[in-house]
Amino acid sequence: MKAIDIQDFKITSKIKIKEQNTFLDIRASKEDVEEELKSIRRKLGKLQDKMYAHGKYSVLVCLQGMDTSGKDSLIREVFKDFNARGVEVQSFKVPTELELKHDYLWRHYLKLPARGKFGVHNRTHYENVLVTRVHPYYILGENIPSIQSLDDVNETFWDSRFEQINNFEKHIVENGTIVFKFFLNLSKKEQKNRLLRRLEKKEKNWKFSAGDLKERKLWGKYQECYEDAINRTSKSYAPWFNIPADDKPTARYIVAKILYETLKEYTDIKEPELDDETKANLELYKQELNEEQ
Repeated sequence: MKAIDIQDFKITSKIKIKEQNTFLDIRASKEDVEEELKSIRRKLGKLQDKMYAHGKYSVLVCLQGMDTSGKDSLIREVFKDFNARGVEVQSFKVPTELELKHDYLWRHYLKLPARGKFGVHNRTHYENVLVTRVHPYYILGENIPSIQSLDDVNETFWDSRFEQINNFEKHIVENGTIVFKFFLNLSKKEQKNRLLRRLEKKEKNWKFSAGDLKERKLWGKYQECYEDAINRTSKSYAPWFNIPADDKPTARYIVAKILYETLKEYTDIKEPELDDETKANLELYKQELNEEQ
């Protein structure tokens, strides 16, 4: 298997999405890739147990990508060996009536992971500068006092929203949340293949929506919005990673490797030590238990 450097996927300067890989040949069979993933996710599971006991960091994993980019299956496969108490998955759909009565970040604040836990967000706060930018009339539904018409949803508005998102991420990072943002970069050709599979395989029909085809026609606009969002918000404290997503096993392996290789560098994450009194009496406690009738 070809060795990969996780830094190759981190976005540290302005990019053109069309120049970013959607497929990466790591010269390994599907079975070999899956075995490597199993090894890494077991290590991630053990690391998460340690983080849970340590209780000072939380991890926010943000997954963004076009329809069919593999977000659901990636979550299933990468976090399979986690203790269920240590990971929480959130999927953000169209805002509810209650959510629209608050600012757009409110529902995302509510779902942030507690210290010691992983939070995996399938679609994220970035929907508010992606879908809403492709369909700006959605902004009118937010009832923002300064927005009276679509004319007010202008570049100044988006500049402000990006600044708010950067501030939001900086704030949670400074308070102990480690943020990973993964763009599952799918080619238009592969999306077509996956949509066709949804139509052709009866057991996958339920995943298909006619709306998928409508959004597909806006592919170019979405790519522009993703590019702008990534360029404006990939920061040292909350970087974006471009994940080639045309091959699902490889994408899962890369994401897992990035998570593990990054988190293992936090050398301050350790299980808490017993207090001196408990440590001094361990043999006494064992004797007490062994002598129970």
